[in-house]
Amino acid sequence: MGKLRALLLATAILIPAGGVGEDFPIPYRDSDRCPVCNMFVAKYPDWVAAILFNDGNYKVFDGPKDMFHYYLHMEDYDPGRDKEEIEAIIVKEYYNLRPIDARKAFFVIGSDVIGPMGRELIPFDSREAAEEFMEDHRGKRVLTFDEIDEGLVERLREGETMLPW
Repeated sequence: MGKLRALLLATAILIPAGGVGEDFPIPYRDSDRCPVCNMFVAKYPDWVAAILFNDGNYKVFDGPKDMFHYYLHMEDYDPGRDKEEIEAIIVKEYYNLRPIDARKAFFVIGSDVIGPMGRELIPFDSREAAEEFMEDHRGKRVLTFDEIDEGLVERLREGETMLPW
């Protein structure tokens, strides 16, 4: 079942489904709210991120920062769930707005681009694109998924502008 779901997910990334989340493999609706900040996700389609669980359930977020906060604090939002149940983590690439695998993405921090909830982790599908963006938008650093930790996400959520990058 996991291979079939992965194939369907990959196909959904390439073929829009129509509707509110038409360019996103997870079918979010106008009524879907971010489980972290409670904002309506559909209001920010360029920033939407998602976590898909292997049982077919999912969570959608108004941006990568809240998605990371949820991921790093799953026990607070979904007691009993664990990271082993995650089948996919999806963010939108900043330049082309295509869904990409967050675990393979590169994120720029410290730029002049502001997301729905302020300072944001800006996702890219290649290090080269992230570095180009960093130069154009005064970014401070490029990070991989595994380099993003709780301390960084919390400082971003608190609105700190003078982070030690």
